[in-house]
Amino acid sequence: MKRIRLYGFALLLALSPLAVIHPVTVEGHSMEPGLRSGQLVFALWPWCAGSPRRGQVWIVNGPNGPAIKRLIGLPGERVTEKGGDLWIGGTRLAEPYVARVDATDGGPWACGSGYLFLGDNRPNSEDGRLWGALSRSALQSRVLFQDPAPR
Repeated sequence: MKRIRLYGFALLLALSPLAVIHPVTVEGHSMEPGLRSGQLVFALWPWCAGSPRRGQVWIVNGPNGPAIKRLIGLPGERVTEKGGDLWIGGTRLAEPYVARVDATDGGPWACGSGYLFLGDNRPNSEDGRLWGALSRSALQSRVLFQDPAPR
């Protein structure tokens, strides 16, 4: 009986990283240039990820199914697009992860209590500009790190 418990404990330890971190393959071009289609990323389940913060990349349950998006607006914030730049309240958001941005205007999009605004690569992305803010419950897992080359 002790041997069975020992093997069970060993199996639990061996599988525990899989219960926390899981691999995901990027599909589509909505996160380029930061993430490319076919690239492998590793994600952390939300119960282990802590509080969502601006700039983090999350796998979300979007209106058209799972999608990988960057967190832009937090609860209580107002996001506006002016000349292709995003503004949170009256502050322009620095976006070093965006390669090219069309000079478009949009919004404002309000993030109510418990809601987040997500997006990236605005010239080629279905994101918060189309969806509006998503409930925090739409967060499925947070992308931690990535394989440097697409597969």
